[in-house]
This record gives sequence, structure tokens and C-alpha cells, in this order.
Amino acid sequence: MNSKTTLVESPNEWKFCLAPMMKKTDRHFRYLISIIAPRMRLYTEMITPNAIIYGNRARFLGHSKKELPLALQLGGADPENIVESALLAVEAGLKEINLNCGCPSDRVQSGAFGAAMMKRPKLVGDCVAALSRALPPDIRISVKTRLGVDDLYSYTYFHSFVAQAVESGCRVFHIHARKALLGGLSPKENREIPPLNYDWVYRLKKDFPMCTVVINGGVNSVTHLPDHLRRVDGVMIGRHAYNNPFDLAHFENIIFDQDANTPTLTRKDVVLQYLDYVDHRLSEGFQFKTMINHLINLYQGQPNAKAWRRYLSTNSGQESASLDTVFSALSLVD
Repeated sequence: MNSKTTLVESPNEWKFCLAPMMKKTDRHFRYLISIIAPRMRLYTEMITPNAIIYGNRARFLGHSKKELPLALQLGGADPENIVESALLAVEAGLKEINLNCGCPSDRVQSGAFGAAMMKRPKLVGDCVAALSRALPPDIRISVKTRLGVDDLYSYTYFHSFVAQAVESGCRVFHIHARKALLGGLSPKENREIPPLNYDWVYRLKKDFPMCTVVINGGVNSVTHLPDHLRRVDGVMIGRHAYNNPFDLAHFENIIFDQDANTPTLTRKDVVLQYLDYVDHRLSEGFQFKTMINHLINLYQGQPNAKAWRRYLSTNSGQESASLDTVFSALSLVD
């Protein structure tokens, strides 16, 4: 058996994680988060193996050093393709391969991966085992999953699903604490309608103490942190991170026992650092609006936040848009 199967990971590596989000966690948003919360572990959007093998690798695997250790989330069901794309990611400098077993979208279902993989625990084990054999020992392997899928929803089934992956070499699990309902619900509804069940995640950690267990789902306030971090190894933040990114500085202060009174950086500091990044990326051909869109929620909850959002939304896509567009927006909130 590969040495990874006996490796006990350092849970501190996964204490604070950014959830993979389609059309959200691109390299630009990840860079923004690396400014706000530099200790947060970052994940790509879910990417299919074929997109990496046959597509634009620079687009899918491109990253900045500030994002490291960066994890690639793969959505696939073929062990050979998964390994081939994972090796390309490692060659590009990524440090973790995360297998998606929780996404319930129609596109993912038609490809029989994502949450559909919860119905095929042996295949998940085969994918993990193939990664364990192929990847260098310093590359982490993780699985992001839900508690169950459709009528396969019992702690016994959930436990056996995880046990299969553990036996195959996985030691890190990101658990969205809901079941997935395939068919009839949109991905958004699947994030909201199935009830949260944190107790199963806590129980899983007790049953697999050698594993790193990270809880995901509904973690949108620092008030949730003490209960979770007493029972599991880490938290993974999803939509709240995109809807109120600056709040992640507060999360980081609490999680790592830093000075919790005020973040070191102000929002304006974050904007100025991010604009240095944007200026550099513009010279490489990246679109201004794509990068600036990630700033829209930075002033969430602050005076004149609506004016900031409206100004950037209206003007960042104009042909004349430039860094000065953002400086003009800053004058509305500064």
C-alpha cells in the first residue's frame, strides 16, 4: 500500500479553507483572498480532467505564488484521466488534488461524477488509489463530499463511503454537511433546501481520528467557529467568502488566535494591493472587468457599499475602463 495511506496529515493545513466555486474561485479571486486572508487554503473551481488534458492549461492551472499551497479540484470518474490531469497540475506547481464527490449540477450528473460518485464508492476508492500510486508523496489527496445522495442517506452509508476512500489512501475530507438531491433541485437549492446535519460530520471525526475532517455548509459567521473547531479539524467557507470577502480577515484572526480587534489591512489597502496585481495581469491579456468583478462585494455592510457596487458594475465593462475607474469608485467609500 502507498505510504500516503498511513500518513497522518497536519490538520492546521486545512484549518481554514476556501470552497471551490464554479465561476467564482478563479485565479483572480484567489489572489484577492490571499491578500485578505493569507493563511486560508485555496481551491480552484471544479475542473474536468479532459479540460486540463486537452484544453487551455494556462487558464485552468495558472496561479500566483501567493496562492500556494493551491489545490486543484477535479470533477471526473475515470481514474486514468484523473491521474493524467493531476500529474499535469503537479507539474504546474499545485500541491493538492481534491476529488469532487458533492456537486449536484445537471452537467455533472450527466457525466456521472460529482455527487453521483457517492453512489459508486468503489469507483471513488479506485480514483483515490490511482492518485496515491501516481503522485509524489508530498502532494495531498483529498475528497470533497456530502453526507449522502438521494435515498442513500444514513450514517452507516456515509461512514462506509468514507471508509472506502480511507482504505484507498485518502486522509483529508471536506464534508458539505447536507445530502445531495439529484434531479428537481438546482445547485443553489441543493445548498439551501436539504437540512444541515453537523452531527454526522462530528461523528465522522470521532470514527476516523487519523483523518483530517473539514466542515462545510452554512459557515457564514465567526460565531459558528468555536463549536466546529472543537469537534473537527477545519472549516471551509463558500458563498459567504464571495459575498463578503473582507469578513475572511475576521475569520482568520479568530481561527488562528491572532489579534481579533481589527484586521491589519483596511479595505482600501486590499484594493490598492489588488490593483497592482490587476495592472500586471492586464499586460498578459486578462480582461479588466473579469478581475474587477471580484471587488464588487468588498465593501459589503459598509456605508455607501451600494454606490461602490453600482459604480463598478456599471463602469468596469466600458471600453474606457482602467485602474482609474476603481480609484473613482474608492472616492465613494473612502
